[in-house]
This record gives sequence, structure tokens and C-alpha cells, in this order.
Amino acid sequence: MSETYYERLVDEEALVAYLTEHLGTVDDYEIDRHQEGHSNETLFVTWGDEDLVIRRPPPGETADTAHDVLREHRVTAALADTDVPVPETKVACDDHDVIGSDFYVMERLEGDVLRDEEPERFAAPEHRERIGEELVDTLAKIHRLDYEEIGLGEFGRPEGYTQRQVDRWGKQLSWAFDVTEDEREVPTLHEVGDWLRDNVPKDHPHALVHGDYKLDNVMFAPGTPPTLNAVFDWEMATLGDPRADLGWMLSYWRDAKDPEPSMPELNTRFMEREGYSTRVELVSRWEELTGLEFEHERFYRTLAVYKLAGLGEMFFRRYLEGNSDNPMYPKMEERVPALAARAERIIEGEEPL
Repeated sequence: MSETYYERLVDEEALVAYLTEHLGTVDDYEIDRHQEGHSNETLFVTWGDEDLVIRRPPPGETADTAHDVLREHRVTAALADTDVPVPETKVACDDHDVIGSDFYVMERLEGDVLRDEEPERFAAPEHRERIGEELVDTLAKIHRLDYEEIGLGEFGRPEGYTQRQVDRWGKQLSWAFDVTEDEREVPTLHEVGDWLRDNVPKDHPHALVHGDYKLDNVMFAPGTPPTLNAVFDWEMATLGDPRADLGWMLSYWRDAKDPEPSMPELNTRFMEREGYSTRVELVSRWEELTGLEFEHERFYRTLAVYKLAGLGEMFFRRYLEGNSDNPMYPKMEERVPALAARAERIIEGEEPL
């Protein structure tokens, strides 16, 4: 972490004054940047006896949907009295004079985010099975919520959500292709986009959707058996199609029968081991808990991979334009065509649920 970048993230003097005003005076405090994550920035704050987290957009970014931390705060606060586990929010700030952007403060919870490897305490078949069950059970809790009752009735426009997702990601890809197609073309993605547009479900259930629900956006509490104690990263949440959430989660979940991952940089593989639930088992459990059917499953799984390809292609454009030094970005030259091939396999039934 360079000091210059840290100073762009936080004006310590102004932040300390703000926290003192809203949370009270303390004798000792400490502020550190959390290095994980690819979207919003996370700061860990020790404020006297309290361990806190601050969420803010990257410096220089506008508050678009992908970085809207006040939106994230709104939904997290609304979920406080539900059975969806979220950290307690403390305060939100839209005064850019404090640290240069919107931000909010929440409690810091203890536990593990399963990103690269399973914790040793979970390395038994009965615990491994519970990881997948906790993950899908919590997603079902989100989708079963009465969003009107918790004050989120105006949080989005659920009608037409799925069609808008297809249109939006087609536009994202077009933006990326304006630059990347001078390096290499990915004609399969155009075909996948056409198939998605031709196969958008005519209607869908309405629910609160997380928008980026996957294993490394939740936390498991210390100890065993595995207990999911927090869902993070709600900045993409809205009212929409719960089947799209499920399809996105499944796109990251590996079965032992699967071919090599198309984007190994973002694919955890430990759930291929003995004991973990299969995708079919996760879907059956979600259907039982929500009372919904995962209709058009090939469409939703294809849409998820199409979105991953869109992200990858935007990464590749930023690399080509010199707007990132992330070592993952140049690899997208090969990774995105591999994702396009995966989407095609799903469409053709060659990569089954």
C-alpha cells in the first residue's frame, strides 16, 4: 500500500473528528486498509474497544451502481431485524468534505471468508456439506423476504429486471469491444448475446436480490459446525429476479465433474472435494426453501457466465488503455474466449447443471 494511495482513501484527521462526533471520544484508535476485494474499498478501524469497518468507493470513481455504498448501507440497515445475517451499521455519511466520498461505518465481525481454501476446521465431509447448505439457505432467506415490510418497496423496479440485465451487459461488452477487438475478436460472445436476447423468460418472480451473491461474499463464524454469520457487498442489490441470483452463485460453484475453470483467477476449487454439495443439490434445496422452481436454468447459468465475460473484457480494455496495473487483466485476452466457450457449452447442454 503506497502512502499516496492511502491518503487518497482517507483524511485521518477529518475522519477522526467525524467518528468522535458520532461515536464518542476514545483514547486510542487505528485505521488500516483491507487489501482484498475488487470493487469498493474497505478500511478496518479500531475505535477504542470497538472493531469497525468503513466502506467507501475507490478514489476518483463516480458513485455508479457498482460503487454505491450508501445504497449498500440502506439495504444492510433494512435487513438488521430480519433473519438475513448482516453486520450492524453505525452511521452513514454523504459529506465529501470528510474523506472525499460517501462512506458508511459498520461493526466488524469475526470469522472466515472462504476465498482460496477451506479452513482446516471445516475439512470433514459433514462440515463441507454444511457450507453449501448454509450458503443456499441464506440466499433463500433473502429471496423469501417481504421487501415491502422492511421498507424496501421502492428499492428497484423488479418488472423487466432480467431483460435489463441482458441489455446492460450487452452494452458493457460493446464498450469493451470498441478497444479490445483491435487485439482479438470473440465472435462466440456475440452469438451468446443473441441467444440470451432470444430466450429471456417472459416473466419471473420478484424478490430482493443481492446481485453478487457467492461464497467469498459471505462470512462463516469461528468454530464448527459451519455457521454463516454475515453477507457482505450489497452495493448491487435491488428488486429483481431471484433466479438470476441463483445462477450467479452457481457459476462460481464447482462440481468434481467440471472441466478446468475458464477463469482460474476467480474460481475457488476446494468445493470439488468429497462432502461438498453438488449444484443440483443446492438448486433442489433452494427450490424447497423458496417454493420456486429454477426454470430456464440454462438461460440463467449462461447469463451469469456472459456477465463474467463482460467483466473480463472490461478488465482487458482497461489494461490495453494503460488504466490498470492489475496482473490479472492482461490474462483476459485468453480468459474471455474461454468463458464464451463455457457459455456455449451450457447453451448446448454440454456443461449440465
